[in-house]
Amino acid sequence: MTSSKHTKRTVASAVIDSFNQEAWKMKKILIITGPGGDAQGWGDLSVTKTLRDALNSNGKSAEIAFVETMDDFMQAIKQKSYDIVWSALYYISDKEDIIGLNVDDDAWLTDIFDRKQIPYIGPSALTMKQLINKTWTHRILHENNIAVPAHNEVGAGEKIPDIELPAFVKPSCESRSVGISDESVVNTPSELEARVRHIHETYEQPALVEDYLPGAEYTVLMIGNGNNQEFLPGVVTVKGGSYGRYPILRSDMRGVGITKIGIPETRSEEASLLCKMAVDALNCLDHVRVDMRFDANNELKIIEVNGIPGLKPIKSWSPQMYTLYHGSAEGPVADYQQLVHRIVESGLGRYNLL
Repeated sequence: MTSSKHTKRTVASAVIDSFNQEAWKMKKILIITGPGGDAQGWGDLSVTKTLRDALNSNGKSAEIAFVETMDDFMQAIKQKSYDIVWSALYYISDKEDIIGLNVDDDAWLTDIFDRKQIPYIGPSALTMKQLINKTWTHRILHENNIAVPAHNEVGAGEKIPDIELPAFVKPSCESRSVGISDESVVNTPSELEARVRHIHETYEQPALVEDYLPGAEYTVLMIGNGNNQEFLPGVVTVKGGSYGRYPILRSDMRGVGITKIGIPETRSEEASLLCKMAVDALNCLDHVRVDMRFDANNELKIIEVNGIPGLKPIKSWSPQMYTLYHGSAEGPVADYQQLVHRIVESGLGRYNLL
């Protein structure tokens, strides 16, 4: 009797799975990118084309809209046919190397998606704004009793508060280690003042000054929502000789194959729990990555929550972590296809589009 029921459930599940796969294949995905796609999102146009091809590999229909102006963007979402949008951009920008400050609140793409009731992949407009501003992220996490470094934001013309040294100084609103070099670690008041001034003058945004965390760096990939969330922890390793004076990830070390992700030997569960707490506090959806480091007392603290993680095949951290935990006999290319399919499926599921 049990075997018969199990067989019936198995057959029924197979029929449902087959139906879902066919329905999934018919979905159309509009991929939005532009000049800022590398600085803001998962990678440049070449990466975006790889992403499109991966989605199309199983009969799905993905199309790229490369938008340089708000008019380009509005025309794309008005004229093209799609079921859901996946954007590499927080907002329209002609900046290719940095994110910068968005002074025009109307230009946030997720705000426009929400107003027009367009389904999209990734966190909400409010969450995106909180994630791109590291100071806001730190404050929200701290208010929810989630470990972050002690920190202060210093705007142009503001007095630098008394801060325990050594400290770490970086732009408040950048990603991909932009603005980070050996000079980011400051040991004296004069070094602190000089680095804060450098951030103001070079990136035209506030400086985030936080405790320097000298320990190992962990990163946790989150895929899915609700009961279907999965957390994949990794430890960041760096090719020998790549570090400078300090064991920090400089901007020139990201996305070029210098960093590799391994499965942590210890404290994986702690890292995953810390990631889940951050994801819940910030209401992250579909696909985010939470980066963290150990402080001088071996306490794990979150340093960044990335709402549009890099998706460069093999070299970006998300694909590396997915292969570590879900590696197939077909290799990393097939793993990458499966990763992006799962991300899109997660977004479609939230809108009951599966």
